[in-house]
Amino acid sequence: MVEKFMDDIKVAMKSGDKETLSVLRMAKGSLDKERIDKKREVNDELLTEVIAKEIKTRNESIKEFEKGGRTDLVEKTQNEVEVLKKYLPEQLSEEEVDKIIEEAFNEVKAESMKDMGKVMGLVTPKVKGRFDMSTVSAKIKAKLS
Repeated sequence: MVEKFMDDIKVAMKSGDKETLSVLRMAKGSLDKERIDKKREVNDELLTEVIAKEIKTRNESIKEFEKGGRTDLVEKTQNEVEVLKKYLPEQLSEEEVDKIIEEAFNEVKAESMKDMGKVMGLVTPKVKGRFDMSTVSAKIKAKLS
């Protein structure tokens, strides 16, 4: 996936696709920053983490732009999210996530909010980068209360 990401930057440069190139360069900057700050090797896992963070940031921006009535920025930011989504692993459906959460509950025998960490510990590795983690957390909290 990292090779595809780097190749797509070159393709965007050669083809003159300024919007895609801009988004990919921002993501590459975040990837490089993460690599340097955390002294980690650039691999598919790190790329997935960085892309997921970039998408989350943009989705938060979209909500703010919608509140402010800035439809031009909403559209631009949604296009950026679409470019970035190409570099995430296949996303899980709502039903698949619910099933994973149910399995974790059965394994941990979760009964109260004290068990939240245990459940998240089991669910996170299976879901991270493939579904919105804030939604997962909210689902687990709702099930615990």
